[in-house]
Amino acid sequence: MDPFSVLLVDDELDFIRVLAVRLARRGLQVRMVHTAEDGLAAMADEPADVVLLDVRLPGMTGDQALETLAERHPHTGVVILTGYADTETSERLLELGAFDYLVKPVSIEELIGRLHDAYQATRLRDPG
Repeated sequence: MDPFSVLLVDDELDFIRVLAVRLARRGLQVRMVHTAEDGLAAMADEPADVVLLDVRLPGMTGDQALETLAERHPHTGVVILTGYADTETSERLLELGAFDYLVKPVSIEELIGRLHDAYQATRLRDPG
């Protein structure tokens, strides 16, 4: 698997720290932030190949962040990872440009597979 960079955007601090370690151990380049605003700033500074985005965040919501990411970084894959299963929300986020919508808990193998799929899809859209 090609190494690629992932930006984790989630306000659950313990969860995101553990996840960052697990992804890094599998060769991914990982950064983490705790708000959508910080995620957008991190992407402006150094764009990631894939963003793993929570929906319910303090301040700007994941929905709003996704819209901004799709506009500013159209070749970045965005995978939603949330603790809330909601068909209407998942359909809306997929329409807004999310590559995938996952509900916690998800196995690390499945998560890495989906992140890799999002990365590969962005490479097909923007091979340069």
